[in-house]
Amino acid sequence: MTQLPDRIPVLDHGYVRLVDAMGDDLTVVNAAKVSFDKQAARFGQADERLLAFLGREGHTSPFRHAILSFEIRAPLMVARQWWKYVVGSDHTMEAWNESSRRYVTEEPTFHAIEPDGWRSAPENRKQGSGGPLPAEVGERLSADLATHYARSLELYEAAIAAGAAVEQARVFLPAYAMYVRWRWTASLQAVGHFLEQRLADDAQREIAAYAGAVRTLASARFPHALAALVRLPDVPGEPAEARGEAAVAQPAGTSQGAGRP
Repeated sequence: MTQLPDRIPVLDHGYVRLVDAMGDDLTVVNAAKVSFDKQAARFGQADERLLAFLGREGHTSPFRHAILSFEIRAPLMVARQWWKYVVGSDHTMEAWNESSRRYVTEEPTFHAIEPDGWRSAPENRKQGSGGPLPAEVGERLSADLATHYARSLELYEAAIAAGAAVEQARVFLPAYAMYVRWRWTASLQAVGHFLEQRLADDAQREIAAYAGAVRTLASARFPHALAALVRLPDVPGEPAEARGEAAVAQPAGTSQGAGRP
């Protein structure tokens, strides 16, 4: 089996790191089997079929007994999309703690968009993106963005030098592009819900890149359970063992429809 990393780089300055995990595929199996006062000592084909049944029929509570904890560094625009899976989530057992610029003054880092990375607005939707913009437009926008970042950083540092509190000086920083770091702890069911939506075709590409990293790390620990919980698209270049062997219909009550911010 290919040794999978605990930390995967994403975008230009970001990453996803698996900090901790509780349980494995057998944890989910035995959470379900307790209903019949049974327990398995080793994972077998019958257990794989049980996981497939649980996922197919939408019996998701056993998947909440498996827990993963990640550390993520991503632009704020990605973090705020991710945050919706904690606030108002009906998938229990989620926690979020984020670094604060009230307490730390680490060097601000911003997500840079290369000239060939700018996407057009879609013609038939209010959100999302279309094809690439013309090269000359991308060149101009990237140059403007770099100038904007440099000027914002100058204003931020000048405010601090003038004696302003860091918690106020940070308003000069371009928020949505600035990298932030947080820890996200969630049940396997909650992770599956996140992946189903943020690996969908209509997800923003930046957060989809992070979702792919989460999937690789989670699948390495729970290959059968995650594959049974939700059907996911293939990630190019991902090892087969990271995808798991079991693949069944997605559980009832889930959706891949449009309309996600």
